[in-house]
Amino acid sequence: MSSIVEREKQFNKLITIVSIVIPVVVAILFGVKIPNVKPLTFLPPIYASINGVTAVLLICAVWAIKNGKQRLHENLMKTCIALSLLFLLMYIGYHMTSESTSFGGVGIVKYIYLFILITHIILSIAIIPMVLRTYAKAYLGLYKEHRRLAKITFPIWLYVAITGVVVYIMISPYYVYS
Repeated sequence: MSSIVEREKQFNKLITIVSIVIPVVVAILFGVKIPNVKPLTFLPPIYASINGVTAVLLICAVWAIKNGKQRLHENLMKTCIALSLLFLLMYIGYHMTSESTSFGGVGIVKYIYLFILITHIILSIAIIPMVLRTYAKAYLGLYKEHRRLAKITFPIWLYVAITGVVVYIMISPYYVYS
């Protein structure tokens, strides 16, 4: 038992580091522009689609585990984590080569957009350690703790994935394509 406790402590240290480093690096790279590189304006619909696929796969993963398909659940969750990493790489690539797009809507629509965007950003940062801890619990065979944490992690991750698509749909008319 103590070996599991020690392994979990090691995972938690790594998860804490990753959960701090990712948002900090993204924030830093957000302000860095690669000179003399054509803007990667084709990426936003791709990474928005990745968010959509992630949302669908998260729902499929819940269905799988509720129907006793543990291996399918595990594979779907690993795929969701890989897709989130792919999203992050594309998101960084886009923002390092392109200027940020301002939302052009007005009135109540603008406030709805800002609410969705702000909650999406905050929860996308918060979800990093939650996903990693939930995954670590399953990896270590701590399934009761995994299930308890997953009940909190799942709806937040699903919200982040869905609002990523919504943000893209709302801002896409204002993109400047080069």
